[in-house]
Amino acid sequence: MLTPAFELSQEADFLLLSIRVPYTRTSEFDLYIDGEDFKFYAKPYFLRLTLPGRIVEDGREKASFDVDKGLFTLRVPKETPGQHFEGLQMLTSLLAPKGSRSAKPLVEDMEACSGNVDGEEEEEDDEEEFDWQVDQQVYEETSEEEMNAHQKYGFGNLRSGVFTRLQDELSDVVDVKTPDGATAAERRRERLAAEIAKFDPDHYLADLFEDDAVQNLLKFCPWWCESSQDPGLTFSEEEKDQLRKFTNRSYLLDRKSRLHTWLGLLDIILAYTYDVRTTEGEHNVESSWNIRKLSGTLCWLETYSSVQEVLVSFGRRVLCYPLHRHFGLVTAAIKDAALILRSGKACVLKCLLDIHKIFRENDPAYILNDLYITDYCVWIQRVKTGKVTALAEPLRKAFLQKADLGLQLQELEAAAALVAAEEEEEREEEEEGRRRDGGARCSHSREESSSSSSSSSSDSEESQDSGAEEQGGGASAAGGPLGPAPAPGPAPAPALSRPPAPEARPPSHGASRQLIQELGERVEAELRIWEAPEGEHSGSGRERESGRGEGERAGSPHTTAVQAHVHTSSSAPFLEVCPRRNPLLILPIPEDAGGDGRLD
Repeated sequence: MLTPAFELSQEADFLLLSIRVPYTRTSEFDLYIDGEDFKFYAKPYFLRLTLPGRIVEDGREKASFDVDKGLFTLRVPKETPGQHFEGLQMLTSLLAPKGSRSAKPLVEDMEACSGNVDGEEEEEDDEEEFDWQVDQQVYEETSEEEMNAHQKYGFGNLRSGVFTRLQDELSDVVDVKTPDGATAAERRRERLAAEIAKFDPDHYLADLFEDDAVQNLLKFCPWWCESSQDPGLTFSEEEKDQLRKFTNRSYLLDRKSRLHTWLGLLDIILAYTYDVRTTEGEHNVESSWNIRKLSGTLCWLETYSSVQEVLVSFGRRVLCYPLHRHFGLVTAAIKDAALILRSGKACVLKCLLDIHKIFRENDPAYILNDLYITDYCVWIQRVKTGKVTALAEPLRKAFLQKADLGLQLQELEAAAALVAAEEEEEREEEEEGRRRDGGARCSHSREESSSSSSSSSSDSEESQDSGAEEQGGGASAAGGPLGPAPAPGPAPAPALSRPPAPEARPPSHGASRQLIQELGERVEAELRIWEAPEGEHSGSGRERESGRGEGERAGSPHTTAVQAHVHTSSSAPFLEVCPRRNPLLILPIPEDAGGDGRLD
């Protein structure tokens, strides 16, 4: 027989069942309705459900079948109109036979349960008000035989010897070196020592003072924030299919085991909420590592005795192992877990199914499904919602401080703040020094600019004076007879003559300018001024001597000649470009020059 896929929903007075039975004959449907029992048969499918409420067959029921979709839909009235059936989404629990709801041991003390009918003792345990405080007991010496025996672990501490058989596969899953031989106290001591050795102050301080990425993660809104406002939480088709694959079973847990089971569930949910927030709802390849590493239950097979122990362990591991090690993420995960528990067991089951999928797709973390997660998925469907929401209350009231983690975070932060203040003071002093140096350099540059401007003004005055003197000398030299003596050969340059200035006083500055201007106008018409190359202006002594020799042959001994470069002349110019002020520089022949025109 095949168990078909099915869904249940409800209205105020009716229960709705949708059963998917493809490739079946429409004439072979059999239904059985009797209170809480519902049975459906359509070859080769068979479905038996134990409902959370009673239904009746009074003629108001209706059924339909969609041949194309292979979907059988049934609408059955409730025995008590308006009654709300709780747990219709807990498909694994609905598939359980009616008699298996009582998890009784094979051998039991008849005196302890005398007067009780089947299932009554468990019902009393379910109704019992659970005390979340630490259960204190007198210390008892453990015998050597008990210590050498296999230790218990897994869901409800019901497993032992698993690591002995699968040591190679599980060595990368848990951090306990000898799980089957280490006691719970030894595992805890090893866990605390490993956390102390792993804690990195530099990493913690870096995330504390540079927390831009963490602040963005704290603003993220996970899926359970919306689900808490919507009571109609639904499961995906993949999740429903996984629920149908679970094997229905019962768990015999004593009071201490139940406490460890509830606290282990809280530890796993805390690790899951951290991963969802830090990955912003998009699980990645590190999600499996994050969940099992942050949960002491999964990584160290830890068993806790109080909610505060769970929170301290989770807080320490958040600050030691993952990428983002910020205390704000610890408090955010605690609030997220409280919100999930307040939303009821359907929300918790959805988290467990997500964890089951993450571990199922990761090798070798899938073994943790066999040890913990699968049993939690089956067990949570059978507990009452009131027990789940009751766990949220002590979690909401819990107050975790940094001092509780035992990592000396307050001292570390104080020292870091002191160092940061000193560095800030040093930076301020350096900036102040740079400002002072910049002001001194500006003042020095202003002084240099003022001194250079004054020196340049004095240089300009000197150059003006020297130019005036040269112009005066040129004008007086031009007062003599100009023009060379007749000689054979090419026609000489035309002679320029000007009446000599009075000898009583030298020509003024204005007269010199007028003389130079007139000289330029007269020469411009007949002479083509050629600016000698740089090498010619600063010619060697031999060239200058040659120039003087030609001047001697061309002119008379007492004639002041002004020659300009023309294409047929190669003598050194007496008319040169002045590099300082005037476009022309007149070089007069001193009076003490020899009769041949040479300069002594």
